[in-house]
Amino acid sequence: MNRRTAHPVPGPKRAVSLLVGASALGAGAVAGSRLARRDPSSGASHRLLDGSWLGRTGRLARLGVKIGGDVAATGARKTFASAERREQLDREREYRNSQQIADELGEMKGALMKLGQMASYLDDGLPEPLRIALGQLQADTRPMSIDLARTTIEQELNSSLDDLFVEFDPDPIAAASIGQVHRAIAVLPPFGDPAGRPVEQAVAVKVQYPGVGDAIASDLRNADMLGLLLKQAFGGLDPTEMVDEIKLRLAEETDYLLEADNQARFAEFYDGHPFIRIPRVVDSMSTRRVLTTELVDGARWDEMMTWGQDARDRVAETIFRFVFRSLYRFGAFNGDPHPGNYLFHPDGGVTFLDFGLVKHFTTDEMSTFASMVKAAAHDKDPDEFRRIVERVGMLHPDAPVDTGDVGEYFSLFYATVAEDREMQWTREYANQIVRHTFDRTSPISQYATVPRSFVFIQRINLGLYALLGELGARGNYRRIASELWPFVDAGPSTELGLREADWLAGRSADQRRLTGVTPAPASR
Repeated sequence: MNRRTAHPVPGPKRAVSLLVGASALGAGAVAGSRLARRDPSSGASHRLLDGSWLGRTGRLARLGVKIGGDVAATGARKTFASAERREQLDREREYRNSQQIADELGEMKGALMKLGQMASYLDDGLPEPLRIALGQLQADTRPMSIDLARTTIEQELNSSLDDLFVEFDPDPIAAASIGQVHRAIAVLPPFGDPAGRPVEQAVAVKVQYPGVGDAIASDLRNADMLGLLLKQAFGGLDPTEMVDEIKLRLAEETDYLLEADNQARFAEFYDGHPFIRIPRVVDSMSTRRVLTTELVDGARWDEMMTWGQDARDRVAETIFRFVFRSLYRFGAFNGDPHPGNYLFHPDGGVTFLDFGLVKHFTTDEMSTFASMVKAAAHDKDPDEFRRIVERVGMLHPDAPVDTGDVGEYFSLFYATVAEDREMQWTREYANQIVRHTFDRTSPISQYATVPRSFVFIQRINLGLYALLGELGARGNYRRIASELWPFVDAGPSTELGLREADWLAGRSADQRRLTGVTPAPASR
């Protein structure tokens, strides 16, 4: 069969330093024409990942020796250098070592690469060379060869690539920690009309790296050591549930059938939404190691950041509404909010990608989250807030700390929605939240811990704050939040709120039960 291969146009790159995210471009649909493309001279990996614990630990040890040797060599060269030359040598070493770390983690992929991605989101306290180098892991890592990708697809789908697709781009449009994404064209029923006559459809095919499941399992063997380190740093922290939750969620991310189910459920929940879009899944071409979805065109984060502030404000509000409508009305959210998982559209819409790291919450957990924000931000009742956090295990019941201090300690997390006023999110606020979260000098931190259900809530919040801070988002977020809080259920307060209210009002009774709300009247 003749194959026509489309070649995307290279676009600009920028290392976006944001906070807390564990996976670069992953699931679903990516716009090839808008993506920056890796230099083909860098090549692709033809080797299977080393999934053994000894092999992966050994690579890290060798990296440490290499960097240690570089530090020693630089120190020797500085002995007789001028002050200006010593500063230059240090700067060159920092950039050289930072790139070595990023390259090694990018090669190893799996959970270790995810840690590198997470580190790239840390606040401005992270050395700039390392932050920039690790930022490359968010959307641009060395891909596997087309031969390995082809073998995986053909084994998983039990057919040849030529029989499966009319076109298949051998160059991936995204390569991340667990898999890479290729553009293709397949003959399928129209999306949204499964009974329709099959036609050519553009799809995104995500292929899992062979051996990455074993690699992640090996990496997670070191997670208990991380728990011990956290225990030493935070005297009151019980890391058991936190570490267990992280291990469970990361292990789930290698199951693309689970991801397909998550994505399909989100797509159903947001069906017909005016500005929140979820690519549809091709079930017949998805397995545990291959995920095929609708291909969506859109701008990447770097391009969107060149838009005017009004457009960025709409993007920020859309992301905020997606996070908290998903959380409060659907009882679930992707624990991986970061810029590589979004596509942006001129009409203000956002397409959300990658549903591999989804946490589903129970009714009791959702009730707890709502009662906490009600006590802290809405009612401003520190006594009730303390009772809640003690009951759910976030604070030791016998902690010798003042209740007012407890309320003050946690109030920073709710500051942006505590007052009915126009405000602007800033990077400084996002950085302050991170430093506050990991500040072990506070007496309260010595009596606080993170229960299992709060592990990914914290990641969601920290990631969201970083995104909105990077966008410099403006608006009255207390009123926007009040539309989404189930204990308020306020009417629309913005133009996007009006459009969302119309969407809710137009849904059937069954669909309204799915969205978990009886829509408030759209007063204009």
